[in-house]
Amino acid sequence: MKLVVHVDGGARGNPGPAAAAAVISTPDGEVVDEATELLGVATNNVAEYRGLLLGLARAKALGATEVEVVNDSELIAKQINGAYKVKHAAMRPLYLDAIAALRKFENWTVRTVRREQNADADALVNQALDAAG
Repeated sequence: MKLVVHVDGGARGNPGPAAAAAVISTPDGEVVDEATELLGVATNNVAEYRGLLLGLARAKALGATEVEVVNDSELIAKQINGAYKVKHAAMRPLYLDAIAALRKFENWTVRTVRREQNADADALVNQALDAAG
C-alpha cells in the first residue's frame, strides 16, 4: 500500500520553540492521518528531520509498504537522496534514523515542493506552536 506523507518542521527563532507535523494521505489525496509533535527548543533543520521521522512512523503504523515523502526542505531532501553530505554533527543521528526508517519500506521517494504546496503540514506545525503558547 502506497501513502503520500507530507512532512514539515519549524522553529520560532533558530533555535527556538519547535514542532514537527505530518499529513498522511492516499495517492488520491484522501487524508488518513495527521500528527504533530512539540520538540521543545530546536533548530529548523532538526524540526524538519523530526517531521520526517514522525511521518514515516505514522505511515508504517498504517501499513504502508511504499511512501512518497513530500517536504519543503531542500536540505533534508538532498541529504536523504545523497546529493548533500550531512556535515553537522547534531544532524547525523537524525539522518541515520531517517535512512533506517525509509529502509523499512519496499519503495520510497523524498521530494521537495514549495511551501505553499505543503500548506497542510505547515499549518499543523504552526497550530502546535500556537497552542503551546
